[in-house]
Amino acid sequence: PVRRQRRPLVGDRGSDHERAARPAARDDQGDAPAEAETPGHQLLLRAGFIRQLAAGIFTAMPLARRTLAKVETIIREEMDAIHGQEVSMPVVHPASIWQETGRWYQIGTEMGRFKDKNNRDMVLAMTHEEAVADLVRREIRSYRQLPQLIYHIQTKWRDDPRPRAGLIRAREFTMKDSYSLDADWDGLDRQYRAHYQAYFNIFHRSGLPVIAVKSDVGMMGGQMAHEFMYLNPYGEDTLFLCDQCAYSANRQIARFRKQSVPATPMLPRELVATPQMKTIADLAAFLGIPTSQTAKAVFMVASIQNTTGKEDRLVFAVIRGDMEVNESKLANAIKACDLRAATEDEIISVGAIPGFASPIGLDNILVVVDDLIPDSSNLVAGANIEGYHYINVNYGRDYEANIIADISLAREGDGCPHCGTPLRSERGIEVGNIFKLGTRYSEAMGCSFLANDGQSKPVIMGSYGIGLGRLLACVAEAHHDDQGLIWPISISPYQVHLVLLTGKSGSPGLDSTGVAGQIYHQLFEHGIEVLFDDRDVSPGVKFNDADLIGIPIRLTVSERALSNGGVEIKLRKGAEKAIITLDEIIPYIQQQITALMDEITSSFTSLETPFME
Repeated sequence: PVRRQRRPLVGDRGSDHERAARPAARDDQGDAPAEAETPGHQLLLRAGFIRQLAAGIFTAMPLARRTLAKVETIIREEMDAIHGQEVSMPVVHPASIWQETGRWYQIGTEMGRFKDKNNRDMVLAMTHEEAVADLVRREIRSYRQLPQLIYHIQTKWRDDPRPRAGLIRAREFTMKDSYSLDADWDGLDRQYRAHYQAYFNIFHRSGLPVIAVKSDVGMMGGQMAHEFMYLNPYGEDTLFLCDQCAYSANRQIARFRKQSVPATPMLPRELVATPQMKTIADLAAFLGIPTSQTAKAVFMVASIQNTTGKEDRLVFAVIRGDMEVNESKLANAIKACDLRAATEDEIISVGAIPGFASPIGLDNILVVVDDLIPDSSNLVAGANIEGYHYINVNYGRDYEANIIADISLAREGDGCPHCGTPLRSERGIEVGNIFKLGTRYSEAMGCSFLANDGQSKPVIMGSYGIGLGRLLACVAEAHHDDQGLIWPISISPYQVHLVLLTGKSGSPGLDSTGVAGQIYHQLFEHGIEVLFDDRDVSPGVKFNDADLIGIPIRLTVSERALSNGGVEIKLRKGAEKAIITLDEIIPYIQQQITALMDEITSSFTSLETPFME
């Protein structure tokens, strides 16, 4: 049973309800503001689920709070099922633990930094790896204490410079974080796969269809990561998917089957005049060759962490001219904290000429070549002379690289790296992620245990997160129509929306107000969650608000329905209406709730989701 709550929104706002029932036109609390970019964001605002305090900072109103509580319950059930233990960790951390891992220096202005009254540096947590590692080094001493799995649901702060789409990209947000602690790598594999399945269970039970894609480890570090994505055109992530073999990856790390150019014998390098030919397209057209026979020069400045702090280094990336550099892959290859495009002055300072640059003869620069370059013979590359290029440039003979790596950007239509089928791209919103951290944090912070062979070894860690507000926002994007939200029964703020239409005729025996009150108490006593709309507003406003809020089952008590033998029932997702007798209400509603829950369960073909390597 839930406590009685009659009104869909906080307070007695009849006129605001009427505005909320109509399409958004003005930027007030009843309407969707102009910056509400997505349908789900607009509906969450119009239906009174969220209110914005500042850019990327929101209040969860009573309806949203109830839905979030149900999401939390699902999360706790699934985490407990894989033997997780819930803890509560602070949102304010001493900077010293972030300095130990180096992330204090690696993370930019997105980290919330401040000083306490004793002038000590403090951090508003954007994640909790450091706090967990500090806990581990105080508590774990022996292999007998492992494995462990702890989780918590906590507020986070990330000062995102571009908050957007409401809860999808907020600055203050709530995360479920869990952390696995193991004595060996097999243990980490087991806990990682357990989370992989548990996450699908959580999202499926919440009514959100997701896919898992391999992703970049980013600032978290470690050896492997997967993201759980809701496919949506408003997503900021580009994903590459193979319909043949189920390969999937975020664009940041997506691989593809590269098409090699047939090898030819090395020819002598020659200098040729190429006046004003500063782009690959112009150069290829001028020389009458395909772009795949050219070498593209890309200059970046990388911030690289070393033992004394950060060092900026100029990076010369070389890739075949028909491809583009993937900055995430490049950053990972050189272990950079950050990358930015180099300025012309920075390029000239090492002896290169913008538009005509070549790695040939350059010193004091970090040269990175794509792994296809060593197999590509007789390319056209810059000569570091204004208006000239070299033809027949060959890697190994004419220049060497510091690093050879896959740094190319996948594009739609490129071949799948596994089966060669053309990849398709989709936009997606990340709602969860899992990371194999390994010993990244335990070694940095001295989290060791005495193994059964008597040796001291670092604890092997995994990190796993779900954004609760983002999950709620994505469900709103996935489940709505032109009239409003349509909540899955599993996380709907209420199961039943009871609408009272007060009578005007005064007909004896048709006391709709009294009957509605009785029905409310019956539903309450049987543990059915009910929102009772007894406002003194028109039927049109009430019905529009019911559709806008999106509770799965609507019961309408009116003189007309009573005169026809009962009350009217309608499912939010359908158009059909029916009259059920007063005696049938409780068993009928219970049956409908069960059927709606079964729909969520049966909508997914299998509870066992194959692990995607």
